[in-house]
This record gives sequence, C-alpha cells and structure tokens, in this order.
Amino acid sequence: MEKTISTRPTVSPRRSYSKAQLDEIAQRYRTWGRWGSDDEAGSLNYITRERITAAGALIRTGKSFSLAIPLDRNGPMPARSARVNPQHVMYKHGGDLLADWDNARHGMQSTDDGIYMPLQCATQWDAFCHVFYDGVTYNGHGPQTVTSQGAVHNSIAQVSDRVVGRGVLLDFPRFYGVDWLEPEAAIQDVDVEACAEAQGVEIGEGDIVLIRTGHMRRRREEGEEHWGDYAAGPAPGLGVSAADYLLPRKIAAVASDTWGLESVPSESLPEAKFALHVIFLVNAGVLIGEMWDLDQLAADCAADGIYEFFLSAQPLTVTGAVGSPLNPIAVK
Repeated sequence: MEKTISTRPTVSPRRSYSKAQLDEIAQRYRTWGRWGSDDEAGSLNYITRERITAAGALIRTGKSFSLAIPLDRNGPMPARSARVNPQHVMYKHGGDLLADWDNARHGMQSTDDGIYMPLQCATQWDAFCHVFYDGVTYNGHGPQTVTSQGAVHNSIAQVSDRVVGRGVLLDFPRFYGVDWLEPEAAIQDVDVEACAEAQGVEIGEGDIVLIRTGHMRRRREEGEEHWGDYAAGPAPGLGVSAADYLLPRKIAAVASDTWGLESVPSESLPEAKFALHVIFLVNAGVLIGEMWDLDQLAADCAADGIYEFFLSAQPLTVTGAVGSPLNPIAVK
C-alpha cells in the first residue's frame, strides 16, 4: 500500500543570485586537486569498492527498472535543433530477404541496422567538459582541451566504469501531493531535506541522487507527440540552494526527469544560464544526468516505502565525448 504524508508542504519560492554569490558558492564546493591535478573522475571518487559492495546488499527482491526513454524518432528534441531525435535505420531487413527468397529460405540469414543520434538527445550524462565557466572546466582545464576531435580531458569515457553504487530517489510530486511540479518551480535546500526525511532516506557519501519532478509524466499525459518545449523551455528542477544540502554530503552524481536538472530559467540569470551546471560540473566534479524516466521506479518506491536501491548507470565509452546516452538500471 502506498505510504501517504499527513501534512503536505508547499513549494518553496524561487530565489535569485548575483554573479558574486554564484562564484562564492562554486568556490566553496570546488574539489579541484582533491584527488590530484590529473583527476578526471571528480566526486565519483567517493564511490569506493566498499560502497559498491554495500549497495549490492540493497538488492532484496530482484526487481529491476530501466530509467531510459526510448531511442527513436518520437523523442523530445525540438524541431530545427542540432540535437535531433535518434534516427534508427535498417541496413538489411526482412524485405531484403524476401526479395531473394529462393536463396534466403535456405540456411542462416541476418538483418542489420544502425542509428544516428547526438549523444545528449535522450537519457544521458553530461561530462564535466560539457560546461566551461569563466574560461575553465573541472580541475582548471581550458577550452583548448576540447578539440574538433573531442575532449582531451574530462571526457565521459574516462568514467565509463565508475557510475555504479547506491541510488536514492527523491519523489517531489508525491511529497507535495501533486501530479507534477509546475515549470520554473525551484526545489530548495529545505525542500530536499524535508522530502528525504519524509521518505525516511538519508543521502550520504558516494550516492547517486535521482530527482523526480513529474515533468516527464506531464508530457506523457498530454500525449508523447506533444513534447512541445520539454527539451528547450521552462522546467521545474533544483534551485541553487539545493547544492548546500547535497554537496556537503559528498554525493557522486545527480540526475532528473527534466532536460536540464535545475529550475529553468535559472535563478542566476543573467549571470549564468545554468547555475547548478557551473557548481556541480565545473567546480564540484559531480555528474549531471538529464531526461531520466523515473515514473515506474517512483511508483514502486511509494508502494514499499523504500527509496534506496542498487544503481548501474555507466556511460558509453565514446572516446572524447562530452556526454553520453545510457540505459540506467535500478535494482531493488
């Protein structure tokens, strides 16, 4: 039976930040050099073998959940965008076999296909080098480290075996007693703390934190052909102050069911288009995941009251890539 919360809180108001305030927060949580000047894993270093082993013990029922949206032409990418939806093409299909049926009906035959897709057009991780701020990215690397051939430093391929461990879901629509959060809603530090407490879950070192806003569910209920401005317009998400709750707890990564993780427009406009990208990616070395499908997992967590699980969320090993699609799997 789904657990209920007796007293429903209200959504916190948005805040605003100047460049000086944003810079102070970014500096406060900067981890450059903590694991050496050549480190490219950032806060994923908090995921130790011991923590992965402990996360494995969270598997109790064997139920697994894919947190990825389909890779097909009906994805959320807007028209006239360089980030087109995945284009799946068949190189060899059943019609080809039928066209040569006299030969094809004997012995082994095969079909073949391919896909074209930008690496950040569906469920994905942002690599650290996806974002630069004041001319640098994580660990102080400059723009010259991302060439026309790809990233020399901080490529997502550098952490292809590092993103596995304890996952924690924070389900804000259920916490607030709504179907979804409205665009531009900003989840503040006090909201993160209250939601975690209400769910009976503690966020700790090395955790991969998943933020559900219900934004993807809203688009589904409106009809998947109506993605609209899902991947380009206003969205609910984390407010800047959420960093003050999450980062002292030394999380490894954070992902959401929206296209940008944080509240859009950013609370730091016009100083920075995406303030939390500056704080998390550039300074704290925390991976950001976007467009994750969290609805089925959230329903199961609400049913059994358990919001922690084993999570495998490895990116593809695309050499030099500044982001990567993935199929994250949560196991309870």
